[in-house]
Amino acid sequence: MQEFRRMKRLPPYVFTVVNELKMELRRKGEDIIDLGMGNPDLPTPKHIVDKLVEKVRDPRNHRYSASKGITKLRHAICGWYKRRYDVDLDPETEAVATIGAKEGLSHLVLATVSPGDVVLVPSPTYPIHPYSVVIAGGDLRSVPLMPDRDFFEDLKTAFRQTWPQPKMLIISFPHNPTTVCVDMEFMEKIVAFCREHEIWLVHDFAYADLAFDGYRPPSVLQVPGAKEVAVELFSMSKSYSMAGWRLGFCVGNREMVHALTRIKSYLDYGVFQPIQIAGIIALNEDQSCVAQIVETYRKRRDTLIKGLHRVGWEVPSPKATMFVWAEIPDEYKSMGSVEFSKLLIREAKVAVSPGRGFGEYGDEYVRFALVENEHRINQAIRGLRKFFQAGA
Repeated sequence: MQEFRRMKRLPPYVFTVVNELKMELRRKGEDIIDLGMGNPDLPTPKHIVDKLVEKVRDPRNHRYSASKGITKLRHAICGWYKRRYDVDLDPETEAVATIGAKEGLSHLVLATVSPGDVVLVPSPTYPIHPYSVVIAGGDLRSVPLMPDRDFFEDLKTAFRQTWPQPKMLIISFPHNPTTVCVDMEFMEKIVAFCREHEIWLVHDFAYADLAFDGYRPPSVLQVPGAKEVAVELFSMSKSYSMAGWRLGFCVGNREMVHALTRIKSYLDYGVFQPIQIAGIIALNEDQSCVAQIVETYRKRRDTLIKGLHRVGWEVPSPKATMFVWAEIPDEYKSMGSVEFSKLLIREAKVAVSPGRGFGEYGDEYVRFALVENEHRINQAIRGLRKFFQAGA
């Protein structure tokens, strides 16, 4: 049998091990509380669903759509950026609709990164960020994103020690899985760094809205001159609870937007048109639904954090995202995150994501996703209490 060389470059998917154990126990009748995958459980707001239902009944919307997104959607995207961030964008040249942020980012990297090009990516981070580089044939260089280190200093060190010069930097703040948040000063430094060294900057802004306690995540495009080097990707999945709809967009630098638009013209005909029209409604109409979704995640965060503290697991409360990034207790740390996650499923009946799945610097952590209601989260806490008491 011939080998598929591109597939051989991809490592085994770490999360599969935990998911298989979870499903095995569920088949045996065990009630496993799944706080692993970040799969939003909240329903899409009614006015968005109603628009989809209305437009799906119109046969004119059943034909192929436009891979770059219909014109009114691109105008809605640019209007949304102007209202939120006071950023001016040209809907014809600086915005393209995507089939979710994951598709947009992976195809952007495929369109712009050639074999041998070096790309800098934080570690730990969301898996598609490094593996899009691997799939494209680029050379990946990890930059530690750790609580006891200065990411920007590590970034400068990685740049100095890399040859050939890096072509791209992929970042995402608020960050999945670590929940790290940054301010405008950080964004200004990153943009200045990329402009000075002629590095493309890709910012995955999936958690732009999921912020708490008065924190407001900055857009990289708010930085003057950012569009010379940067694009930003946004997903409708979290803010509008439209995860399964697969709708997002990429905005910013014209060259990169053009590259993504062109490669998509060969690969797809765009998102189903009724979904795009519903996306226009989501972006243009009352945003109170977003505030309600964020408040739900805040309450879940508080319930989980307070519960973890009650059982003796001291975990910081995140200012953003739909996750909690928890350092493994010292007595279990030597197991590594995969074995510890399997232990939690078996003994506490709680599924989490092992930090190793997000990169080599994540193996001392696990990630909780806030995808169950407060009652189920409290049930998970009771399982964790029993687990820790039994191990005491």
